[in-house]
Amino acid sequence: MAIGFFALVVALASGFAFLNGFRDVSTAVALSVRTRALTPSVAVVLAAVFNFAGVLLSGGFALIFGQAWVVLPSGMGGLSVLVSALIGAILWGVYAWWRGVPLSSTHALVGGLVGAGASSVVTGGSPVNGADSVFLSQVVLPLVVSPIIAFVGAYLLVWPVTWAARYTQPDVMHGRYRHAQSVSAAAVALGHGLQDGQRTVAVLLLGAVAAGVSGHGEIPLWIILLTAGMLTAGTLCGGWRISYTLGYKLTRVDPLRGFVAQSLTSLMLFVGAIGLHLPLSTTHTVTSAVLGAGTNQGFSVTNRPMVLRILGFWVLTPILTAAVAFVIQLALSPLTK
Repeated sequence: MAIGFFALVVALASGFAFLNGFRDVSTAVALSVRTRALTPSVAVVLAAVFNFAGVLLSGGFALIFGQAWVVLPSGMGGLSVLVSALIGAILWGVYAWWRGVPLSSTHALVGGLVGAGASSVVTGGSPVNGADSVFLSQVVLPLVVSPIIAFVGAYLLVWPVTWAARYTQPDVMHGRYRHAQSVSAAAVALGHGLQDGQRTVAVLLLGAVAAGVSGHGEIPLWIILLTAGMLTAGTLCGGWRISYTLGYKLTRVDPLRGFVAQSLTSLMLFVGAIGLHLPLSTTHTVTSAVLGAGTNQGFSVTNRPMVLRILGFWVLTPILTAAVAFVIQLALSPLTK
């Protein structure tokens, strides 16, 4: 039974990684497509290549992240928690994509883990150790702090970048920053692979340890390759609903502001993944940076109802995924006894 549940965890984690790439390709390339720095087809291939590279590079960081994340019960109890959390995160992610709203897959997954862990305790199972601290450090604080840093940083950076280009003809300036956006889009995709690849790798590693097919101090190569492959496949399929929201409905950006938003986003993702080992949401970071860079040209260009709608989804994400995972774990609890 444990092996069967582990196979289900692998299937769901693969679906989660595919959906992650499918939805988040928009966050990496939406601005470059919007400003015509890249064509949609070239942008997607670029994002896929650098996403794949990012996941391959994230192996060592994923081990550190997984060891510091949560500790699941062994056997069926831990595997059922993962199944419930993944189902909750996938369902909410699909719904948000259908509504064209960018949100964090990481926060959806962590909310699901907290809800499933609480349900496990209610039904007499073992608790998920570390779930409370994970909820605080990876949901509450990043939900508040990282978007503020991205918004304020992008807003302020527009001034020196604009000042540096003050004597450049508009056509020449737009052309230069379109070329620069190609590089910054690749950097965002690489940062996305580094950050989001860690989450799926950590989930698969937790499942392998709970099922007894792997140890705590190693990451099997197949886990990294599977994560990279599914994230890349989702990226190549590309869900453009969210791209339309970021590029057209949220605010108006030119190549200069698009470059500022993408550059700041990639820097934050790299520092979070490599320097601080802190999980940051690519979606939250790039959306806030786009809004900050776009706002620094007059508030009239910002779609305030859309901003409020996105913020509402962000706040609801961990709450609703926790509730869904709680119910699913209740349904699965008889199988874990």
